[in-house]
Amino acid sequence: MKKITLSILALTLISLSASSQDESTMDVRTAVHAGVKIGINRANVYDSKTEEFDAEPKLGFAGGAFISIPIGRYLGVQPEVLFSQKGFNGKGRFAGSNYDLKRTTNHLDIPLYFAVKPSPFLTIMAGPQFSYLLSKKDVFTNNQFTIEQEQDFNTENIKKNILGAAIGIDINVKYVVFGLRANWDLQQNLGDGDSVSPRYKNQWIQASIGVRM
Repeated sequence: MKKITLSILALTLISLSASSQDESTMDVRTAVHAGVKIGINRANVYDSKTEEFDAEPKLGFAGGAFISIPIGRYLGVQPEVLFSQKGFNGKGRFAGSNYDLKRTTNHLDIPLYFAVKPSPFLTIMAGPQFSYLLSKKDVFTNNQFTIEQEQDFNTENIKKNILGAAIGIDINVKYVVFGLRANWDLQQNLGDGDSVSPRYKNQWIQASIGVRM
């Protein structure tokens, strides 16, 4: 009798474990999940519209929240809300002298991804993105002086509402999500296009790690 009881208990535990694993695998694609994530942006600009201005990549912080909403087993949508730092390290020439311009811009990014989920471990995403400029910091240095200027919401010559596009993948490992994104602005910032305030569009690659609940 004791052996029979132990056998039944073992079979029950195995059955529950398999069922739990099946539900865990299924939930990744068929259940609503919310989560948070942090990461790093490697940002730069393109279409600067000036031959004397060269931009190099700049690292920045990214972090926020997301929610995954299934549409069947293999499709879904995933809106996100992120604080995202962008910018560039620029070099140029003005009034006969060389200068460095380090620009850091803080944005509120809201991408809306359409997701394809070929497996529980992989999610492929693409969609539009809305970015709102929160603040901008410039550090201008030439051979004679350094000027540091920080502006919040009062940047008249910079477009604050920008439409962009984004693509990416998520690797799902239990409750942990590893993400990789490529993003770019579709609208320029409406600068006046001179060598000091170049007209440009942001582009950035984002790597992140998140927790799904």
